[in-house]
Amino acid sequence: MSKPSTGAFTLPGESGYEALTLELAERWGADVIRDSDGTQLSDEIINAGYGIYSTVCIIRDHNEWASQNPDKLQQSFLITNPKVAVQDYLSVYLMEDFFAEQFRVNDSREAYKYWQVYDRTTGEEVPREQWNYDRESGNVVLTGIVPWHKYTVSFMAYRIWEEISMYNHTTNNWNKEHLMQIDPMYQDTQKYLLEWMEDWCQEHKETTVVRFTSLFYNFAWIWGSSERNRHLFSDWGSYDFTVSARGLDLFAQQYGYSLTAEDFVNGGKYRVSHIPAEQRKLDYMAFINDFVIGFGKQLIDIVHKHDKLAYVFYDDSWVGAEPYNDRFGEFGFDGMIKCVFSGYEARLCSGVEVDTHEIRLHPYLFPVGLGGAPTFMEGGNPTLDAKKYWINIRRALLREPIDRIGLGGYLHLVEPYPDFCDYIEKIANEFREIKELHEQGKPYHIKTRVAILHSWGKLRSWTLSGHFHETYMHELIHINEALSGLPVEVQFIDFEDIRQGVLQHIDVVINAGSAGTAWSGGDYWKDSKSVDVLTKWVYEGGTFIGINQPSAVEGYDSYFRMAHVLGVDEDTGARVAHGKWAYEVQAEQGLVPDGASITPKNGIHLTDGSAAVMSELDGKITLSANSFGKGKGIYLPSFEFGWENTRLLLNLIRYAGKELQDTKYIPDNLYTECAYYPESKMLVVINNSDQLQKTTIETEYGPQTVELEPFDTIIRTIGEQE
Repeated sequence: MSKPSTGAFTLPGESGYEALTLELAERWGADVIRDSDGTQLSDEIINAGYGIYSTVCIIRDHNEWASQNPDKLQQSFLITNPKVAVQDYLSVYLMEDFFAEQFRVNDSREAYKYWQVYDRTTGEEVPREQWNYDRESGNVVLTGIVPWHKYTVSFMAYRIWEEISMYNHTTNNWNKEHLMQIDPMYQDTQKYLLEWMEDWCQEHKETTVVRFTSLFYNFAWIWGSSERNRHLFSDWGSYDFTVSARGLDLFAQQYGYSLTAEDFVNGGKYRVSHIPAEQRKLDYMAFINDFVIGFGKQLIDIVHKHDKLAYVFYDDSWVGAEPYNDRFGEFGFDGMIKCVFSGYEARLCSGVEVDTHEIRLHPYLFPVGLGGAPTFMEGGNPTLDAKKYWINIRRALLREPIDRIGLGGYLHLVEPYPDFCDYIEKIANEFREIKELHEQGKPYHIKTRVAILHSWGKLRSWTLSGHFHETYMHELIHINEALSGLPVEVQFIDFEDIRQGVLQHIDVVINAGSAGTAWSGGDYWKDSKSVDVLTKWVYEGGTFIGINQPSAVEGYDSYFRMAHVLGVDEDTGARVAHGKWAYEVQAEQGLVPDGASITPKNGIHLTDGSAAVMSELDGKITLSANSFGKGKGIYLPSFEFGWENTRLLLNLIRYAGKELQDTKYIPDNLYTECAYYPESKMLVVINNSDQLQKTTIETEYGPQTVELEPFDTIIRTIGEQE
């Protein structure tokens, strides 16, 4: 059991459960009590001597004003499903595919000018004189069109039910008023919100921290009319829910060209964040960021004027508040709070330039979890959920510090789960011990420095477009999760960084993902200067690790632009008549741990026979290494997070940096990990499994053998102080 301690813990209080709130505040060592979406704090809780976080959902708690100003609701572009014309006439009902409780057609004159109709068979826009909107029926009527062609209508719609409120209602059977979201792009909304913020601060004198539930714009989440396909589209990194006629008009004035509906709907695919952004999207993102920073700062200045701190909750309506944007500091936020399921999300939070970094743990105190499975209700096991989340988060916390942890939701739900209360007490004490270790000095890490190369670079450090359970299909999220707890320095770079000379400070570059994605790089690989710089860097001693379809782009002599470095390429069909190099597996001692599992790909072949195949499965390459000058190219056809594969990744990085034989502070049992803090001579050993584990760790003071209970943590002093 971790030693009892207090502080750095935020507890969700609940009016009507004062005794429980204050009991758990003392037991879990809380120094702050917060409200949550759907709960309030009573005077007894507020006056109990704790810091008070107050949640402000700045754009969605204003239904009276929203009802009086329905033209100031937030909007988005929607696109109908393609319909085949069987004659030269077609009628398209706009709302056929969409959840009527979420959207209402905006047919105002300002919005209507941005509507578009497309012939998807030819890819051409249908002229305005060939279509018209019938307001009474809600149909767009097309005339003089080509039979057997497919047609879509892109239109602007008000969002009449804020998505997080919508999720909470449908998931937890709330029976209360639907909340609407208002758009601060309009000057009337700005005036209202500034006055509201001033009044709010005067009325909440007890509040010490205003917890902005992000700011203005939600990530895109489009619901469908059919329960068979309710979630039509979701992308945590999307800017699709920031659209308004006023915003588009202002954009055109500032940038000298106009955006269209098609720039957003993209033929129905939308501008997803896992595809490299075109310049028009990058311009629009910069425009929205400028606005969110400018108006957000005005609200934060009001909070500071009332001697309160302002924290941002980096989820929900975060869009436009990119925390790794070089301008993020202009907001003036005092802290950042991130809800986390996994290690890479904790690392995302820890790297942001604010005074206080706080993570909100899962499970959230709701009857049902985000995945729809029962949590605090019959059939749920919240204690096991907490353990599984904590083992992933804990390993990241050992690498980089977090200042605070906490929970959210309905506190009364924990009463029937005393084992959950016990485990949160253990987590809280364990966290405070880890935090104290960081305060005494940084943990040891290996010498080899790693960079992740993708088209977003630093702007999307440690993130993709959602939580692990939402974007598990991308290799890079698995790599981020593995790296989050490894003793390795990691940074995120883009192709411009390469041209600007960042590689001189890097030993290993990892490029991973499917061809055409932002993570692999897509058309950015058509820049020969980047290829030249990377090639020279490897030749002079660097290592390029490629996973899945690294550097893949059509139009060149090889599908992988870095095939000459990797020593392998992928045949997409053009080389089926060509011969393939035979090989013998050349395993490297200690490189591939037992249990590591890499799924092979079809079509991977050696380019000139020089690369060493280190492992294969069913005659397909699963790991290869190619010497190129003083450096290496290493290839894996896939990567999935797991403890065996995490150790494989660490071994590959150590192998690249000629550190594979140096086992200092690398546990011999891969189901365990450790962090050593040289300043305090403290060693932390963690068990990532649900089984009893024994592990030995080589240190400069001799081997340390530790036995750990399932999921357990052991902290001990080693060296001269023993």
